[in-house]
Amino acid sequence: MEDVIIIGAGPIGIACGIEAQKRGLKYTIFDKGTLVNSLYNYPLNMTFFSTSDKLEIGNIPFISHNSKPTRAEALEYYRRVTSHWKLNLHLYEEIMTITNTKKTFKIDTTKGTYNSKNIVVATGFYDRPFLLNVPGEDLPKVKHYYTEPHPYFGMDIAVVGGANSAVDAALETYRKGAKSVTMIVREEEVGVNVKYWARPDIINRIEEGSIKAYFKAEITDIQKTSIQFKDQKGIHEIPNDFVLAMTGYEPNFEMLETLKVNFHDDKFRTPTYNPDTMESNSKRVFLAGVVCGGYKTNKWFIENSREHAIKAMEAIIKSNV
Repeated sequence: MEDVIIIGAGPIGIACGIEAQKRGLKYTIFDKGTLVNSLYNYPLNMTFFSTSDKLEIGNIPFISHNSKPTRAEALEYYRRVTSHWKLNLHLYEEIMTITNTKKTFKIDTTKGTYNSKNIVVATGFYDRPFLLNVPGEDLPKVKHYYTEPHPYFGMDIAVVGGANSAVDAALETYRKGAKSVTMIVREEEVGVNVKYWARPDIINRIEEGSIKAYFKAEITDIQKTSIQFKDQKGIHEIPNDFVLAMTGYEPNFEMLETLKVNFHDDKFRTPTYNPDTMESNSKRVFLAGVVCGGYKTNKWFIENSREHAIKAMEAIIKSNV
């Protein structure tokens, strides 16, 4: 019997494990992928918006060679933190079903069955991309994750979206030899929250014509050698080899529903929880990290949700007394 099972081995899930270990709680951290799986899926050359000190957990210093740490530095850091604390991790073990027996939870995974008094959901949101829901989206040329520019050398690329991931993909593929880069942006401009050093860059490239951008536009059809999209001027068709659909991601709402977590009646589908304890309306089910924001995935980050781990474990300790 575990005191707490933590679902998600991202930075906040790791922080929850550390706080559980500090308090002598019996815990296990599960993840269906690798350690910090979301960060692993970031572009290879990605630079964080935050400084390294804001990404620190477990009282382990994060030393970066740059003013803003890179993806590679972050992966190294969280490996080091996990090894230092000797955390109890079950990686590549997906949660299949969770049964609430009123007093405890029964958790069935791809590798076994476990029981726990409490559950912390720290699943983030990066594993579930928003789909375009258009014909041809299932073609191999459509990618919902962007890693590096090399495969797109000499190719006609369409980048869907206007936020950070779309801007990074458009700039990198353009600079590394894509034949053409076209941005299809649903909004009327590049996102105002795009990293401050990247936004002027992409705007300048669009204005000079190096990167073509269509605003208030949506893809309507994807073919093997072309795409169709519509904007205020009508329907267009352009040659295309790859579609990088940087359309954003969503939390695992199905897991929250299974755990009987309620949602606020708002457009962000924000789950209900006590901000002082992180316990949801569903007794002994706690939330931590990005999942607390529902569709508002830009509300919670590592730096402002690290305290969720402390609040949740303090509440679990008090409930055990």
